[in-house]
Amino acid sequence: MKYALEVAKAGSLSKASEKLLIAVPNISRSIKELEADLGIAIFERTQKGMELTPEGEEFMNYAKVILAQINQVERFYRDGAPKKQRFSISVPRACYISNAFADFSKCLTNDSAEIFYKETNSQRTIHNLENHEYRLGIIRYAENYDKYFKALLDEKNLVFENVTDFTYSIVMSRQSPLAQKDKISFSDLTDYIEIAHADPYVPSMPQSKVVKEELPDNIERRIFIFERASQFELLNKNENTFMWVSPVPQDLLDRYDLVQKKCIDNKKVYKDILIYKKGYKLSELDKKFIECLTESKNKYL
Repeated sequence: MKYALEVAKAGSLSKASEKLLIAVPNISRSIKELEADLGIAIFERTQKGMELTPEGEEFMNYAKVILAQINQVERFYRDGAPKKQRFSISVPRACYISNAFADFSKCLTNDSAEIFYKETNSQRTIHNLENHEYRLGIIRYAENYDKYFKALLDEKNLVFENVTDFTYSIVMSRQSPLAQKDKISFSDLTDYIEIAHADPYVPSMPQSKVVKEELPDNIERRIFIFERASQFELLNKNENTFMWVSPVPQDLLDRYDLVQKKCIDNKKVYKDILIYKKGYKLSELDKKFIECLTESKNKYL
């Protein structure tokens, strides 16, 4: 490819030979082999020299990009790759996890860094690790799905470690009538609008079935959202809304003028599970995040 590019620039084999310090027969043979491999004629051999065919011009556009990338890789490793901090994790939408990530971000040095933090559902988190898009993940599921998920993680060759068990609380505006109640039951929520994340499903199970199991049936109005930041604005602006959440830090509740309460009818336990590929060796950044996660869990849950 380098020979062909030089011949295209020079317009002749002899001039390319002088520039490359390689014998003409060797260059000619290499180009013929390249043309045979590609199944096209790159050059038209004329009395004036070597002229690019239409296919050859198209090929040269690709060749220039490829060779530039090869040169960049060679320089990168020959001169020594700069130290780069890399970390990636896919997680459920949870305040204690995002707080841990914020604390973790403070430990980054001045070296180049690529850090990825993705909030999504359990199915997408497992998919992200399977496809090597992310190195760590945290999945969330109801305790009654424990056997199902652990069998699934074993099948997909993933290590799993329990982070925490918890029951959901309810958050609502401080101006909401719900905030004035000493005890909240499922029946108290009937006339309110629930804000819910739009992907609470379990892999390989119909979404309608899981939604029915995960959410009380007495709620007729729901707003489904994908972005976690939207939930706090909705809760703050609309006193007729509420949301099921893992425990929220007090400073965040104060920031959006929200109240957090338990529901006396809600007994269901949920699990947050740390996962990563079997054989993967945790990096120093991974260990630092897990340390921050443990501190945040102990502080807020």
